[in-house]
Amino acid sequence: MTAGIVDLTELQRDAFTELVNIGVSKAAASLRKMIGVQVLLSVPAVEIVSQAQAARMIGEREASELVVVQQDFTGAFAGRALLIFPEENGRELVRAVAGEELSAEEVAELEDEALTETGNVILNGCLATMANLLQRTLSMSLPEVRRGDGPRIFQSAGDDSADALVLFLYINFSVRERDIRGYIAMLMDLPALESLKVLIDGFIERAIGETEP
Repeated sequence: MTAGIVDLTELQRDAFTELVNIGVSKAAASLRKMIGVQVLLSVPAVEIVSQAQAARMIGEREASELVVVQQDFTGAFAGRALLIFPEENGRELVRAVAGEELSAEEVAELEDEALTETGNVILNGCLATMANLLQRTLSMSLPEVRRGDGPRIFQSAGDDSADALVLFLYINFSVRERDIRGYIAMLMDLPALESLKVLIDGFIERAIGETEP
């Protein structure tokens, strides 16, 4: 199976990128309420790749271990959402969220809790907003924190997901004047991606209908 089977048209890709951008903006607003400072997130591009390609893309960019917050989602389309940081960026995010004055030991103690809470806000906010714009609802599992390199993260995503494709997003965070880079990945099988494409087409039709006189 290759990603080419579910290639998005340019219009579908633009529409999906817009959905993601709105979702991430909503998540940033929720994060800002949680920590009380401005949070900027940007999503420059969306790609559909295989799990092996996603692992390779992260491996080419990140030499360090990765920390991941993951949540399963079910509903009109289903899959697993991953919020991925290089380990040091994860610690920076903890300091930004929990406070500048923390010692290294305190950061280590709070890391999983802060990452879980942050990941839950970002992934839930992003996916719930996207589902709402697609006029559907999603249910989200509780977040889990995992660590490992790219191949381990994607290969251990579930025994039944060897053929899953990955909607891969590179994101930039700016929190408390810290630049924190990360990734959002959505692992979905072919039927789920086809369902998502149908929903995106409906979103495009509604958008076009609203702009016509």
